[in-house]
Amino acid sequence: MMRIILFLATNLAVILVASITLRLLGVEPYLNANGLNMNALLIFCFVFGMGGSMISLFISKWIAKRSTGTQVIEQPRNATEKWLLDTVAELSRDAGIKTPEVGIFPAQQSNAFATGWKKDDALVAVSAGLLNRMKPEEVRAVLAHEIGHVANGDMVTLALIQGVLNTFVMFFARIVAHLVDNFLRSRDDGGGLGFLGYFAVVIVAEIVFGLIASIIVAWFSRFREYRADAAGAKWAGSAAMIGALGRLKAETEMPDQMPDTLTAFAITTGQTRKVMERLFASHPPLDDRIRALKESSYR
Repeated sequence: MMRIILFLATNLAVILVASITLRLLGVEPYLNANGLNMNALLIFCFVFGMGGSMISLFISKWIAKRSTGTQVIEQPRNATEKWLLDTVAELSRDAGIKTPEVGIFPAQQSNAFATGWKKDDALVAVSAGLLNRMKPEEVRAVLAHEIGHVANGDMVTLALIQGVLNTFVMFFARIVAHLVDNFLRSRDDGGGLGFLGYFAVVIVAEIVFGLIASIIVAWFSRFREYRADAAGAKWAGSAAMIGALGRLKAETEMPDQMPDTLTAFAITTGQTRKVMERLFASHPPLDDRIRALKESSYR
């Protein structure tokens, strides 16, 4: 089940590489003869935890382009591409942001995403399948939804939340490793975990705490989808936004359709029922999103 990908996967990779590198080089200033220096440990974890998140944010657009095969429209080659550019420009003016780059990626499923490290340096992309299956007003609603993500600063907020969580993941992982090391020392008066043992406990603890942190990130991701849907309804019309979500729902109910991919950015996930799936789902169920729009004031 792919739930932590692109931004989250890059962030986790940066944290793990940093942990491995710093441990191997012995650059861990929070350890001293008296044990852990909590203030130094917290500062250390904040610098590297937030750093991992910021690196993920800064390269998010680059990763998204290459991982999806998105082709940015520099000069429109046909009427569809010109309409896309004009529509995104119009919606961006409504949202009060600089027009993002616009791209198309070669997926047959109806999908779309928005990413970028700031509002005025973003990318909005739609799949070829979405363009083929949806009506123009529904495509416009999807684009408005993605512009809503950009205007709301969702990627920046996500990065800040992830950075804070990274800090505590690294912090508590090292506390756990230190406690285990002290416990073993007291039992056998030996060397405790040793270099490799301490290193292994830190990595395992970071993975475990990282999964717990992902539940919080997933909750925020689900929350931001409702806000983006409201933006789509505001700028493209509630009927068009509901129609687009309804079409996505119909596709998800078809056999072998809509694989759970690009969940960090895409609009077509969330059809989950099991408790663990719901905890890690980056998007709410489509039925819930449609219900929320029907109950909203955007008509």
